[in-house]
Amino acid sequence: MTEQAEQPTDTPAAPVPATPTTGAGTAQGMAVRRRIFADLTPFRISADYRRLWFGNMVSWVGSAMTALAISLQVYDLTGSSFYVGLVGIFTLVPLVAFGLYGGAIADTVDRRKLGLYSALGSAVLSAALSAGTFAGVANVWFLYAVIALQSVCQALNGPARSAMIPRLLPPEHLPAANALNSMVMTTGTLVGPMLGGLVVGFAGYKTAYLIDAVTFAASLYAMWRLPAMLPERSAGAKRPSVLEGLRFLATRPNLRMTFFSDFCAMILAQPRALFPAVAVLWYGGDARTTGLLVAAPAIGALLGGVFSGWQGRIHRHGLAVLISVGGWGAAIAVFGLTRQLWLGLFMLAVAGFSDTVSMVFRNTMMQVAAPDDMRGRLQGVFIVVVAGGPRLGDFLAGTVADLTSPTAMVVGGGLACVLAVTVLGLSRRGFSRYDARNPVP
Repeated sequence: MTEQAEQPTDTPAAPVPATPTTGAGTAQGMAVRRRIFADLTPFRISADYRRLWFGNMVSWVGSAMTALAISLQVYDLTGSSFYVGLVGIFTLVPLVAFGLYGGAIADTVDRRKLGLYSALGSAVLSAALSAGTFAGVANVWFLYAVIALQSVCQALNGPARSAMIPRLLPPEHLPAANALNSMVMTTGTLVGPMLGGLVVGFAGYKTAYLIDAVTFAASLYAMWRLPAMLPERSAGAKRPSVLEGLRFLATRPNLRMTFFSDFCAMILAQPRALFPAVAVLWYGGDARTTGLLVAAPAIGALLGGVFSGWQGRIHRHGLAVLISVGGWGAAIAVFGLTRQLWLGLFMLAVAGFSDTVSMVFRNTMMQVAAPDDMRGRLQGVFIVVVAGGPRLGDFLAGTVADLTSPTAMVVGGGLACVLAVTVLGLSRRGFSRYDARNPVP
């Protein structure tokens, strides 16, 4: 023993166990990514949601492409910006008129079938646009009729599709799902018009409409693979009606506040109608500058979805809505004071980011706090508010700017939004205390 101990040995010492720095670093990196970037858990735990999300993404891009193609074709046929403006009227009126009824229908029938048939209707109408253009039906009223019918389909499809999400995912993953859904809308808004311009330029209107019709295949497949989605109604419940849904909303202060807070942003601080004037008066720009101003909030909204990992850890959803709406108003007010284009675009992007945060928590509150047999009608109200609110904001912004100045409207509107949402929060303390772990409508 002693001799062996004194003899030098060539045997290497036992290796010291390596600290799992690589594994720990990888795990830590993944944790950081989950805290910062969008939570993809809804994709992993629900194949139905994953297919539905992808189908909606493809069809949104196609629909946005068709929207641009319609406007271009109307202008080609008439040479009038007034007739192009009527495209918005023929899109908005059916969407608002049928939005509430679409929600009531979604609370009555199998939502899967309603979503499937309404998406099929939109696809057939896009195919009709392509066939009509190919056949030389150069009639602007034909285009108006088709887009009005498509709006009816959207008014039926939207509440059904939104009411399905809480049936596909557990409540704790709904904020992540709504953040992912926000990326669908903003991506479609950004990518669709660019593709539409390219397709129309290279292959004509009929090809753009045909592509839109084909893109609905992804949404139709996702709907077809879903299980039946009959509303969960209690025994002896009345047949769902629009008035019943409005009465329910009138007696649920927290759900009602989600709409009131959104009105503060959409009506009081909506500068979109002023972008053409602002581009010239503030920045000495042109149509390209206007395009940048229009794109900046959408880019911010997209980033709000991409960097949404932190939202799943927030339980005070009402307070988050109030802060994000106030953030929108503050960003718009600062935008009104800027005269450097890069700073103005940055503030508009901040406003768009705040809008996405607000939308995620407002949608989650409606999905979790409302009973299943009311979700369709609440989504119908949501569609009407989202479709009509910004138009009221455009009217208010244009009127006030003409009576005063664009600067007074933008700065004053942003500050009015902050003040209004602060008053709402102070007057409805229950909303700011709303906890997703104990949802109270």
